[in-house]
Amino acid sequence: MSTQQDIFQSIISHAKEYGFVFPSSEIYDGLSAVYDYGPYGSELKKNIRDHWWKSMTQMHENIVGIDAAIFMHPTVWKASGHVDNFSDPMIDNRDSQKRYRVDHLLESYAEKLAAEGKEEEREALLKQMDQLLVAEDFAGLKQLIESNKITCAVSGTSNWTDIRQFNLMFSTQVGSVAEESDTIYLRPETAQGIFVNFLNVQKTARLKVPFGIAQTGKAFRNEIVARQFIFRMREFEQMEMQFFVRPGTQMEWYRYWKEARLQWHLGLGISPEKYRFHDHAKLAHYADAAVDIEYEFPFGFKEVEGIHSRTDFDLKSHEKFSKKKLQYFDNDLDENGKPFGNYIPYVVETSIGLDRMFLLLLSNSYEEETINKEDGTTDSRTVMHLPVKLAPIKLAVFPLTKKDGLPEIARELMNECKPYFKCFYEEKDAIGKRYRRQDAIGTPFCITIDHQTKEDNTVTIRYRDSMLQERILLDKVKSLVEEAIM
Repeated sequence: MSTQQDIFQSIISHAKEYGFVFPSSEIYDGLSAVYDYGPYGSELKKNIRDHWWKSMTQMHENIVGIDAAIFMHPTVWKASGHVDNFSDPMIDNRDSQKRYRVDHLLESYAEKLAAEGKEEEREALLKQMDQLLVAEDFAGLKQLIESNKITCAVSGTSNWTDIRQFNLMFSTQVGSVAEESDTIYLRPETAQGIFVNFLNVQKTARLKVPFGIAQTGKAFRNEIVARQFIFRMREFEQMEMQFFVRPGTQMEWYRYWKEARLQWHLGLGISPEKYRFHDHAKLAHYADAAVDIEYEFPFGFKEVEGIHSRTDFDLKSHEKFSKKKLQYFDNDLDENGKPFGNYIPYVVETSIGLDRMFLLLLSNSYEEETINKEDGTTDSRTVMHLPVKLAPIKLAVFPLTKKDGLPEIARELMNECKPYFKCFYEEKDAIGKRYRRQDAIGTPFCITIDHQTKEDNTVTIRYRDSMLQERILLDKVKSLVEEAIM
């Protein structure tokens, strides 16, 4: 096992041990590719969502939010193309009966080549795979798998079926009697809830093109091979924004949002070297441009966010299927002095996976640190260097002892601060152990109330990343933390 794989396994173990992520239904041996977020995970996830929402809706005067239902009329998915086109090429191993997504099978083999130092072979394999996927050459893809003697991880054999397409949508029934019920789908993306509400939002919010509609929420995909912890799940959460623009200006806005979204990531203090753009080799049927923002996880560069120029496909298709006009009247003047008039806007989409962003932050923040002590010995700690504004707990408050009035002073500080940011209080164990527990969940500031506090109204503040400690006035604690999380 490689060092990076070791690190990734350590992150997964840490996430469970410290209340970030649990396997779903674990007492019943779990459910594959489904996870629950624990006390600190749910806080971190909420903070990421809130930060994205603020950056989109509060910081842009022409972007508003909605919260559309998960269940939608089944014709929505016919109009969007999901019924006919939302599928992945899959292959089965006849001996194990295990099904694989073709690109995942080939990518896993490519990772093995990289681990063996065969980088040129890896690049050649992935390039050939991309070309065959673009051409939808399933016979060629099967030949690529067989010529590289790629085997099933369960059976160890290469006894493969032909490659077939499988739709990824979950279906269910709505109605009180099964025989009379209609088939509907759990949404595979949140975008369509925005498109079908285009006119409702535009009119009620009195928006003028260009404008955006943002939404966060659960989506569901029947991933055959879900893997890499929470990176690819069957139930996940998206944060999407659809930006409606005048036809002919979409590439200008596509370039704008491509750069703006990368800057949002870098604004969290993450190294630019950890990111890269990846242009799509094969465009979706609705797009005229598409790029992924990829982050270097311990298992390699993978997509975190996509920026897509969707043209006018979505609104035009919903207009066709619903027989309702979904047009915008633009009374601005063109270069000839005439109003642009009625048209169907083009759309530039930004779509980020909330769970993937969560995993990105865990991966970027996790460190097993060796500490050189003054006496020449070493110590170690596990620390999460989470961005201060996103950390689950912002401030931990510790009375040095459980007596002499120190807990009462600590409680007063807690009561002052907790209406403004998430705080944690603890009296148990030595102060060093308390610090280490907070390091492990990423708490940026710890305050210790000691006997000197009673004399001069100062406290010891301890900084997570540097472990430096200093005395500050008790009444300065709240403002110091608030400034750090702005």
